[in-house]
Amino acid sequence: MLPTIRSILELTMLRDAVPSVLGGAAALDSTVRWVHVSELLDMAGLLSGGELVLTTGLELEKDPDLATAYLDSLAQAGVAGLIVELVGNRARSLEALRSAAADSRFPVIVLEHRVRFVAITETVHRMIVAEQLEKVERARDIHEAFTQLSLESAGTQQVVEQAAAMIGAPVVLEDLHHLALAFAARNVDASELLHDWERRSRTTPALAGTGRAGAEQWLQVPVGVRNQLWGRLVVPMPPQDDEVAVMVLERAAQTLAINRLAERDQRELSQQAQAGLFNILRNPRGLSEAEAVARAASLGLRRSPYYVPVAFRAAQAGAALNRSGQNGTAQSTKGNSQRDPLAAQQAERELLERLTLVMKSMSGSALKASIEAGSVGMILALPASQLEDATLERLAQSLASHAGEGSTLWTIGVGRLRGTLLEAAGGIDEAAHVAETAATLRDSSRLFYRSTDVRLRGLLALLRDDPRVQQFAESELAGILEAEAQGHTGLLDLLGRYLESGGNKAALARSGYLSRPTLYARLARLEELLDAELDDAESRTSLHVALLLHRLRGESG
Repeated sequence: MLPTIRSILELTMLRDAVPSVLGGAAALDSTVRWVHVSELLDMAGLLSGGELVLTTGLELEKDPDLATAYLDSLAQAGVAGLIVELVGNRARSLEALRSAAADSRFPVIVLEHRVRFVAITETVHRMIVAEQLEKVERARDIHEAFTQLSLESAGTQQVVEQAAAMIGAPVVLEDLHHLALAFAARNVDASELLHDWERRSRTTPALAGTGRAGAEQWLQVPVGVRNQLWGRLVVPMPPQDDEVAVMVLERAAQTLAINRLAERDQRELSQQAQAGLFNILRNPRGLSEAEAVARAASLGLRRSPYYVPVAFRAAQAGAALNRSGQNGTAQSTKGNSQRDPLAAQQAERELLERLTLVMKSMSGSALKASIEAGSVGMILALPASQLEDATLERLAQSLASHAGEGSTLWTIGVGRLRGTLLEAAGGIDEAAHVAETAATLRDSSRLFYRSTDVRLRGLLALLRDDPRVQQFAESELAGILEAEAQGHTGLLDLLGRYLESGGNKAALARSGYLSRPTLYARLARLEELLDAELDDAESRTSLHVALLLHRLRGESG
């Protein structure tokens, strides 16, 4: 801080001169910008404000009646204070100054003993220059730190943590929807810092520039470029030094804006924040439920008595056919998103954006993020368990209505309803497995799937990459696979229809597939190729498992 009149009076050289304050004592803590020595009684055009004026008062001794005019001219110039050296028998000057200083807006001080003005000037100027040098060095350190973060394309969290460390207080970065994208709590508990964040933020008006606002007087600075602001940096608790805090916040905001412009990935920061928290929730490592709920709430997930884990899987070729119009989602051919990693990322981003719109239209809240290539996870908050099915149905239908032409077809898997957020996050793997398996099903009209819907196919999906399971399927179907390789097509399809009919030849014939004599002849040909009796229940079960495995491997490859 710059020296004040009070701190200058504490200097030994001034204490020895026995100073007395004649008036303006309330302004003793005014800061001094410079020291000016003058005997002139009219200083109006010589000062710019904030100076400490030193004078011997010899000119005033000639005409004490000018004391009031003298002090008025100094007040108009905006001086910080006046020190008059009244040595000897100068009662007239003292009384005139005392009378004029009674209502002074700045401190008027007289010294009883002589003092070297040059010593006061040197000392105070040294204090001022030292303060200015410290400011320059501090500004340089701040500039260098954030310039380095810009050059390194540092992540949002790293920039926020750097800002909090330099300010010595918690810092939060939020978007225009009042969602906390990143925060550094410092020595404050995260649940306390982010408690009821969205409401508190909405009651704190956003400013066009740096400043304080709201009931809690948050120090804030907008983040973005000119008219394209996308968030604000907030210090929700009093910092140690406002001037430093402002400097750091403004430099951090510039760094965040520059880094965002330089990002190759155009994914929204809110999605990145949710993805980070999503991964933490799935692998909590000591994270408490209270902190998990507080952090999720700061990203828009409402505190609820129930949470349900949901997973979305990009549908496979074949399984995706003819599903458009049954569950309302858009049809996709052999998903480019399944083959092209860039297309897959684009499809996931589009889904996340659609989910955001859907949840907004439903007035619901959820935490969502990509969990692996071709899969998106979501934790859906539910106010009551009875609303689970209705909410999921509305979600699936609304998601379909927001889908554009040519959008990727997504299969929805649902885990078990949970009473805590961390348990729901742990159920994402189950939901993802259900969605992955359900994506291989054919001709299904379900809007979403649970583990009870995939059953045996779900188990086989887990085992399909086991070499022993692969060998089993290949040996069971060897005869048919060899025949189809030689051009005799339709055999696997016929076997599948027969097994799906429960081995009922008459029912299969009535379905209009083939005439009975032709059907019986082809089934006999299947028995010959498979070297198995199709009327035997165990043989049909074994063949059905092998055929499911074969289809699962074909659809996943």
